[in-house]
Amino acid sequence: MFDLRPSVTHEPWGELPSGETVTRFTLTNAGGVVRLLDLGGTITEVLVPDRDGALGDVVLGFDSLAPYAAGHPFFGVLVGRVANRIAGASFEIDGRTYQLRANDGPNTLHGGGRGFDKHLWAAEPVADDTRGPAVRLRLVSPDGDEGFPGRLEVEVVYWWSADGELGIDYQATTDQTTPVNLTNHSYFNLAGGGTILDHRLKLAAERYTVPGPGLIPTGELAPVAGTPFDFTQPQPIGSRLAQTGGQPAGYDHNYVLLEGDGMVRTVVWVDEPTTGRRLEMATTTPGVQFYSGNFLDGGTVGKGGQRYVQHAGFCLEAQHYPDSVHRPEFPSILLAPGELYRQTTIYRFGLTPE
Repeated sequence: MFDLRPSVTHEPWGELPSGETVTRFTLTNAGGVVRLLDLGGTITEVLVPDRDGALGDVVLGFDSLAPYAAGHPFFGVLVGRVANRIAGASFEIDGRTYQLRANDGPNTLHGGGRGFDKHLWAAEPVADDTRGPAVRLRLVSPDGDEGFPGRLEVEVVYWWSADGELGIDYQATTDQTTPVNLTNHSYFNLAGGGTILDHRLKLAAERYTVPGPGLIPTGELAPVAGTPFDFTQPQPIGSRLAQTGGQPAGYDHNYVLLEGDGMVRTVVWVDEPTTGRRLEMATTTPGVQFYSGNFLDGGTVGKGGQRYVQHAGFCLEAQHYPDSVHRPEFPSILLAPGELYRQTTIYRFGLTPE
């Protein structure tokens, strides 16, 4: 049994090979329990009720620190300096070329070889009487970090409301123009086990960025209508998955969200029929990468000895479009000195309406 009175607590959760101590924070409220680490800002547990009131963990991850420290498929982490892919592991700003580390074939993925997910962030509890228990994380990414220009100061606040809202507020400043695109990479499974193929997804997007080789966008914003990428009406994730193409088949696509003028708006709804759990996502971002866990292959052993097989979880990565640094027609991800990068995403947990 859990005491669900509002609280935020923290405890040591092991040491890294460097000898640094990793801290685990526990956010508790009437909506359930959220646990996260200062290592990579990693969400390790989200315990929320099913239709019978039983709490269950709905994110993939591990029971101990060692697998998080050793490397994994980005379970629950904060991703930066630039989420998703940058073609050719390089880009230009004002005529100067910046060479990044290629960690996804010839491309850069999720910030490079040592992105923000692999850093120990400075973290502290935050008093927030309005939204609920919260943790503030801070990271300074120095000029030249993984090849990116400028000193970037990043602050992320996780908050957990009594209504089952897990909010993430991001902000960043720089002393030199640099690309910034931050997100969280949690894998969800609202049933707490098995695959996510029977989860029903609705996504408020009428277009998607067509991926080319290496999942780099071609620049085309194609309509979803009449394709297996159409979730404008609720559909089981697995119902048309085999028609998506790719090796392996599945979803790993950036959806162009309906316009919101930078305001928080609800854009995703996911229902799990067995437990009755629902997840809604609201965000300020222009896109979301929907990923159906295609590359999970049973080789990763997670919580309670579960083997995370293909499609054991799905990701909703609120973001700007992939490879935006090479696509001036896409919304810009360049942050200049004197500007403030801001992004808010809210994962709202509840039950499917009767």
